[in-house]
Formats: sequence, structure tokens, C-alpha cells
Amino acid sequence: MFLTIPTLMTWTRIVAIPLIVGIFYIDIAPEKANLIATVMFVVFAATDWLDGYLARKLNQTSSFGAFLDPVADKFLVCASLLVLVHLDRIDVFVALIIIGREIAISALREWMALIGATKSVAVHMLGKIKTTVQMVAIPFLLYDGDLFEVIDTNLWGTWLIWLSAILTVWSMIYYLKKAIPEIRARAK
Repeated sequence: MFLTIPTLMTWTRIVAIPLIVGIFYIDIAPEKANLIATVMFVVFAATDWLDGYLARKLNQTSSFGAFLDPVADKFLVCASLLVLVHLDRIDVFVALIIIGREIAISALREWMALIGATKSVAVHMLGKIKTTVQMVAIPFLLYDGDLFEVIDTNLWGTWLIWLSAILTVWSMIYYLKKAIPEIRARAK
């Protein structure tokens, strides 16, 4: 099921990456670039929920879609974090924590799948909370201004991205603790 509606929506998140990055390289006012990038990120991030919903509703779930969906999410988040580092809106240390965890846990899940122990590293609520906090922090930091003349998105985004980094480490420790018994059992 390579070209179902849900899978096409997942592909749009991957296609969105150069658009979100590119908006900061064209000759427009920074405030306008911030707004456009924020709207694009929110719209494309929303397809993550929508494609899963449609896949279940239309009975179009597939192993390819299950593989591509988290890859698209990770690409979108990592590219956005790199843009934010480039714009000096987040500390490179935060980006390294988040991106490093994504690589480590993806590799762990791949290895656990090879040994038939995927349930040990199945998605946990802690990982979902981490993702939610990231998905709120990133558009706040992309916007980088006062929202409704009340919310300082840079301040809130900075706090949330640091919270996300803490949750990232916490969730990585959780997944590693779940995997260690399987790793030990296979090492014998």
C-alpha cells in the first residue's frame, strides 16, 4: 500500500522539510518567514495524527505506512531543530540530545525487531508526551514573537524544548531499561 491516502499524507511531511527550511533563505521579512514556517510546521505535523486516523478508518494500514510514519516525523522534527539551531533560537546541546535519542532509539528498535523482541521497545506514553511537548515547542520557537500580544513564544518555546530534552533523556532511559533484559538474554 505504497500510495494510499494516509501514506501520501505521510510523504507530505517529508516533502515539507525543504519548504520549511527554504522559507528562511528567501528574501522576505523575518516575521513573515517565521509565520509561514510556523503554519507549515503545524499543518504538516497535524498530518501525523490525520494519516493514522485515516489509515484505520479507511482500513488502509500497511507495514510500509507503519515504517514511514515515524521516519517522516523524525525527519520533520530534526530538520526543524537544525533550522532553530541555525537561527540561534535553541542551544545546539538540546538539538543533539533530541536528535541523538531519535537515532539511538530507532537503532535499538531495529535491532530488537531483528531479534524478535519489538514489544520490549514498543511506544510508551512517556514517548508520546515527549513528542507532544516537542510539537508545541517547535512552532513556538519558529514563530519567535508575541502571539496575540500575550504569549512570548520564544520564552515558552525555550522552556518547552528544554522540558522536551529532559523527557527525551527520560524516555531513552525507559526504553533502554526495557531492552536490557532482552539484550542480556541474547548475549548469552
